[in-house]
Amino acid sequence: MTSFTDSLTGWFNGLTWLPDMSPAIVAVFVAGILALAVFTFMSLNALVAVYFERKVSAFMQDRLGPMEVGIFGFRGGKKFWGGIGQTLADAIKLLGKEDTIPADADRPLFILGPFILFGAAFTAFIGLPIGWGMVISDFNIGVFFITAITSVGVIGIILSGWASNNKWSLYGAMRSAAQIISYELPLGMSLLLVVMVAGSLQFSDIVQWQEDNRWFIIHSPFTVVAFMIFLVSGVAEANRTPFDLPEAESELVAGYMTEYSGFRWSLFFLSEYASMVIISLMTAIVFLGAWLSPVAGILRMFGVPEGWYYLSGPLWGLFWLMGKVAFLIFTMMWFRWTFPRLRPDQLMYTAWKVFLPFALANIFFVGLWELLLA
Repeated sequence: MTSFTDSLTGWFNGLTWLPDMSPAIVAVFVAGILALAVFTFMSLNALVAVYFERKVSAFMQDRLGPMEVGIFGFRGGKKFWGGIGQTLADAIKLLGKEDTIPADADRPLFILGPFILFGAAFTAFIGLPIGWGMVISDFNIGVFFITAITSVGVIGIILSGWASNNKWSLYGAMRSAAQIISYELPLGMSLLLVVMVAGSLQFSDIVQWQEDNRWFIIHSPFTVVAFMIFLVSGVAEANRTPFDLPEAESELVAGYMTEYSGFRWSLFFLSEYASMVIISLMTAIVFLGAWLSPVAGILRMFGVPEGWYYLSGPLWGLFWLMGKVAFLIFTMMWFRWTFPRLRPDQLMYTAWKVFLPFALANIFFVGLWELLLA
C-alpha cells in the first residue's frame, strides 16, 4: 500500500524547478510536512471534541452554558452553533495563561513529562491508516507498533506526577501506572485474536481479510466478546470515565495534572483527546471493517455480485471510517455522562478477574474455531 511518505517523496523528486536535493534533505522536508499535518489535526481534534462533548453533555443533562453561548451575533440554544463561543473563548484563555513551575518541583522532569505523553500520542498517528493508501507509513508490524508506542505515554504521566512533588499528583501517577499495565493485557490479547485469524500484523492486510471475508466483529461469537473487551480496555487506556482514576477531580484535585497550567497543561489535554481518536481508529480498523462500506458488506453476506455494490470507493471509504470513529468517540462521551467512576479495587477486579480470563479463553476458542470451521 502506497503511503503519504512515498507519495510526498515522489512529488518532491518530481519537481524539476527545485535544485537537486539529497534523499536525507527530502526526507526531512517530508517528515516536517507530515508532522505539521498531524499536529494540526490533533489541535483541531481537541477543539472539535471539546465542543462535541459539551453538546452531548448539555443534551443529556439539560445544561445551559454549553448550549447558549453563541458567536458573531448568533444566539445559541439547541442550534448547531450553540456553545461554540464558549469553546473558542476557553481555547484563547488557555493559551494566554501563565505557565508556572512549582518551586519544589523537579524542574527537568516536570517539563519533560507532558512532552513524553504528547509524543506517544503524536507518534501513534504515523502507523494508523485513514483509507486505502492514506497512511504516513505502512508498517508490516503496524498493530505491534501502535500497541507499543501508546504504552510509552504512561512514562510521561509517572514523571509528571513524581516531579510535581505533590501527593495528589503522585497518587494519580501510581494509579495510572497500575491501570494501564492492567488493561494493556486484555487489550493486547483481543488484538492477538485478529492477528491469529488474519495472519498478519499489518493494518492493510487485516482490512483486506475483512474485505475478502467479513468484518471481525461478526466473524465469530468470540470476536464479539473481544471487541467489547478491546473497546472498554481502550477507554481505560485513555483515562476516560468511568476509568479516570489517575486524574479523579473529586478525589485528587486533578491527579497528575494538578500542578500544571498553560501550555504544558494543554499538552495533557491534546493527548487525552488524541488517545480517544487512536482507540476509536484502532477499533474501527481492526473490528469494524475500517473504510469498508457496510452496504457492500451486507450485500456480500447475501451473495450479491460486486457489480451491485455501491457507496464504496476512496472518498466513501474516508467517510465510512470517520463515521465509525465519530460513533465510537460519541460512545466514550456517553459513558462519561452515564456511569459513575469506579473505585480502585473495582478497576483492578474488572481487569484481572473479568477481562483477563475472558481474553485468555477467547484465544483458546478462536483457535479451535479456526481449526475446525475455517
